[in-house]
Amino acid sequence: MDLAFLHPLYEQPGPWASVYLDLSQHAEDTSHARHLTAEAVARELAEQGADEATCRAVRDAVEELRRSSDQHGRVLFARAGQVLLDPPLARAPQGGSTAHWAPLPRVSPLLELVGEDPVCVIAYVDRRGADFELRSALGSRAAGGVTGQQWPLRRTASADWSERHFQLRVENTWEHNAAEIADALAVCQQETGADLLILVGDDRERRTVREHLPKHLADCVTEASRGAGSRLLDDEVERLRADHVRARAQADLDRFLAARAPDDEGRAAAVEGVPALVEAAREHRIDELLLIPDGPDTHREVWIGEDADQVAVRRTELKTLGEQNSWSARADDALLRSAVMTGAPAISVVPALPEGGEDTPVGGLGALLRWR
Repeated sequence: MDLAFLHPLYEQPGPWASVYLDLSQHAEDTSHARHLTAEAVARELAEQGADEATCRAVRDAVEELRRSSDQHGRVLFARAGQVLLDPPLARAPQGGSTAHWAPLPRVSPLLELVGEDPVCVIAYVDRRGADFELRSALGSRAAGGVTGQQWPLRRTASADWSERHFQLRVENTWEHNAAEIADALAVCQQETGADLLILVGDDRERRTVREHLPKHLADCVTEASRGAGSRLLDDEVERLRADHVRARAQADLDRFLAARAPDDEGRAAAVEGVPALVEAAREHRIDELLLIPDGPDTHREVWIGEDADQVAVRRTELKTLGEQNSWSARADDALLRSAVMTGAPAISVVPALPEGGEDTPVGGLGALLRWR
């Protein structure tokens, strides 16, 4: 998950209110239920020590969602009487709405509620061109398309020389159209930021388009065995998206497991456990952060200063580093702040976890390093 959109949260000091709202229920009394939610989260923040202005800002923001058509939920990040970020969620928070008041924003739930829900472009391919459809957990919409050469498109059964020449022109037309579809699909992916491309159509048409796609898109392309003209049902799209999330998490977990083995000089390209991760964060060495959001070390106490690289296992360490002000924070929140501010992505590896729990980051936290 690219965390760049969270950058504004770390440009201002805390403490922060982080409110995860469940907006998945829609009934006749929804408006009243959300009014009660607004009162409840404001009251919960106040009990945790939040200032009155921030409690009021959160309450007002939830009230504004009383008639929202959001299908899943939303998270509000607020401080000093202002809601500064309120991204929609791709799925409803488990256990209903929650509110947190802490020195750092509570962002790790986003890895499962937003980050692991790939946006996809579905390309309905035939010999004449393709129509593109953009789908995500937030809905679907048309995303353009492309029309290739329209003639000649069909083969004949004759063995006559002129007919064989005609068939060669048909092959050339198919090849040309496949290349145009691939080019247009690559542009669509770049413009939409889609994580997954799904090709729908006849076997040969899908294969030919796939062969023309840029190599850097190879890992984000899959195919659906449907005939040309048919539309994918939601459950089929969800299955393909889930398969993609699982494969991506597995690839990152495999990289981590391979990288944590030391080289001939005893150095590893991955670390796990809070002390090693804190050291890597201080040195700006985290290249990708891997989390199991409910892992035992995610809520372990660490100490933070005002800057993202001011993090320590013990409070006295920060004073040794010259930081006079320090606050207690969750390990996952502190490490995610460091990742955001150094441009490192983060991923939940839960979709790839083995049944026995072996071969996972110790305590639920690990990182690939930028150098050994």
